[in-house]
Amino acid sequence: MSELRLTGLRTLDGVVCPLPGMPMHARNCFLLFLWFLLDEGLLAPHGLLGKWHHRSRASLKRSWAPGSQRVRRSWVWNQFFVLEEYMGSDPQYVGKLHTDLDRGDSVVKYTLSGEGAGSIFTIDQTTGDIHAVRRLDREERPFYTLRAQAIDMATGRLLEEESEFVVKVQDINDNEPRFLEGPYTARVPEMAPIGTYVIQVTATDADDPTYGNSAQVVYSILHGQPYFSVDAKTGVIRTALPNMDREVRENYYVLIQAKDMGGQLGGLAGTTTINISLTDVNDNPPRFSKSIFHLRVLESSPTGSAVGRVKANDLDVGKNAEVEYSIVPGDGGGMFEITTDEQTQEGIITLRERLDFEEKSVHIFKVEASNPSTDGRFQHPDPLRDSATVRISVVDVAEPPAFGKPAYDMDVYENAPAGIIIGAVSAQDLDVGASPIRYSMDCMEDTNCSFEIDPVKGTISTTKALDREQTTEYNISIVATKVRNLDLSMQATVTIHVLDVNEFAPELITPYKTFVCENSKSGQVIGTISAQDKDLSPTGQRFTFRSLPGDIKNENFTVWDFANNTAGILTQRSGFRRRALDRYLVPVVVVDRGYPRLSSTGTLTVRVCSCGRDGSLISCSAEAVFFPAGVSTGALLAVLLGAAVLLVTVLLYVALRRRRKSAVSAVPGDGDIRENVIRYDDEGGGEEDTRAFDIGALRKPDAAEAQLHSSGRAWAPPKQDVPDVRDCIHQRLVERPSESAPPPYDSLATYGYEGDGSLAGSLSPIESLTAEVEEDHSYLDDLGPSFASLVAIISKPESHRDTEEEQGP
Repeated sequence: MSELRLTGLRTLDGVVCPLPGMPMHARNCFLLFLWFLLDEGLLAPHGLLGKWHHRSRASLKRSWAPGSQRVRRSWVWNQFFVLEEYMGSDPQYVGKLHTDLDRGDSVVKYTLSGEGAGSIFTIDQTTGDIHAVRRLDREERPFYTLRAQAIDMATGRLLEEESEFVVKVQDINDNEPRFLEGPYTARVPEMAPIGTYVIQVTATDADDPTYGNSAQVVYSILHGQPYFSVDAKTGVIRTALPNMDREVRENYYVLIQAKDMGGQLGGLAGTTTINISLTDVNDNPPRFSKSIFHLRVLESSPTGSAVGRVKANDLDVGKNAEVEYSIVPGDGGGMFEITTDEQTQEGIITLRERLDFEEKSVHIFKVEASNPSTDGRFQHPDPLRDSATVRISVVDVAEPPAFGKPAYDMDVYENAPAGIIIGAVSAQDLDVGASPIRYSMDCMEDTNCSFEIDPVKGTISTTKALDREQTTEYNISIVATKVRNLDLSMQATVTIHVLDVNEFAPELITPYKTFVCENSKSGQVIGTISAQDKDLSPTGQRFTFRSLPGDIKNENFTVWDFANNTAGILTQRSGFRRRALDRYLVPVVVVDRGYPRLSSTGTLTVRVCSCGRDGSLISCSAEAVFFPAGVSTGALLAVLLGAAVLLVTVLLYVALRRRRKSAVSAVPGDGDIRENVIRYDDEGGGEEDTRAFDIGALRKPDAAEAQLHSSGRAWAPPKQDVPDVRDCIHQRLVERPSESAPPPYDSLATYGYEGDGSLAGSLSPIESLTAEVEEDHSYLDDLGPSFASLVAIISKPESHRDTEEEQGP
């Protein structure tokens, strides 16, 4: 390798100049070379070269940053390249580092750092020679970036600033083309024209595509001709023969080669395989395997049953092999039909009508097979359909009798006399040598069997009178049997409808009530009525409605027939008033449409009610008459609520007043005889008396009597007039106006009649006997334990009582 000496500047754009012929920044290196010559004074400053030198130098100065000065550098080295896959025994020489400061006196030491330094690349520290000690692969790494230094061995000072350079691995043709996506599969329609696109294959070469032609690939076909061809540059596979038939050959094996070096001798090659299949097109018609098919079928076969199968073969596959069968019209095949079995593509012949051996024993017709869809691009010399003859022989069998129809409908009026004939059935033996027929009946759900049949004639008659209101319809089963072969029989169903005889009059459906608003207008519908009839079901009833002829009340209401089994009640006037009349009775006549026609009259009650302006009902009660007509429901409720609150207030006031009066009357007063009696009686019970004394019993003799009766004690009614009590009360009334401090309560309430007849007698001290007279108090023991304290007090001597009163409590 030749060396290039660089002084004062590395390279423009930071790139090392290559050798002549190398494709690396040639323009910049050329300018640098001219700069070097000018700097060394090798070119004269005058003339053409001098002028170019001046302009180039000026342009180079402009390329530096403003205000900077060129620093003189002394590095000298070659452009570094290393050949990949080097197989020599000695390390591969890469290049040499040198600075012009090195005078050859071994005072400069060269060092190397960066990618692969020391492991892949080594440097002679004295001479600056660089070697590659390992084999390199460009496909693994195309270049390495290294850094070099020149150091003064005596002082250890850098003689040059650290410089960076690149060692490029030069490519050789060591990789063959490869098909990364192979092997391939492809499909192309059969009968495709020449040049039809099939598939494109691509091979890749790992060599450097920018260096030489190591990565230039050329495609060729090694196996698969003459059916297919390949484009040498693009690798596109196309058909090379016309009319390739899938039915002849379906699959093809193609071998493709890719060779680098432009296909030249010595290039490396790679191969791949392509499996190409021809897809089917509808280019073949179906074909019957034989021209005539013989089939047999029993005469007794039911309609819809399969008679036999025919088969037409199609060499195509899939949808193109689907076959559609049809019977050629006008050829005796009207009793049959043919369909396609989607699984086997066979034609299935089935019966459309019942066969009759006695009428026709052999049926012959043609069937045709074709493809339901065709491809117009492919024309076949033969028609794309085929036909064959089908011959069907009917096998005679013994058949049961045949009714004229499978089901019969008969009608009979209700209440018809027993024994009336309502209809007949008929069956025949269609076999050769017809056998006589006998009939029998199965009444089914009719347990009492309301009908019977003549076994020879087949006539059906009633056995009793029928009632349509109980049963409207009967279903019976008729069996016809051959006399000569009792195992052969046939069954038919007979439906007997019981016709209605009009015997019930229609009636209005309850309730027969409606209302009319006081503010109703003339001609307004205030209600709808309907009717019912026991003779017919609701779906078969037809009624008409009208007003009662000659009814004087028709001036208020009338009947309007809606002609749909309902009618409306219309007002004849306006201005109804409850105060005058609160209800009306409207007669309605209902007529049915039976024979004979029957009718009934129903009465509709119409109440007069108060309504709002929008016609909403407010009240129909008599109490509402006393309220204004315009009072709403809310106002009425407010009035009633206020009345209720007032009533509760009055009741509470009365109860409170009574309670206060009772409390006042129970308070004892000073100097009152009745007061002493109450206090004395209250204390009489002692510890065993747990109830307060009720003075009300003294004021109401009847209550006192009831109380004594309930306790089992004897009680004597009071005398009508007691003079002493009357005189005492009269005296107190006379004294009352003259009293200066009258009692705080009414004297009349205080001196009520207390009654007499007590078993204890009078307790007043006024009527007591003197102390000398001893009184027998043994009768007090009969009063029970409630008076035990009283008995003890009275039984004590008077001296003991006086002593206790003086001592006080």
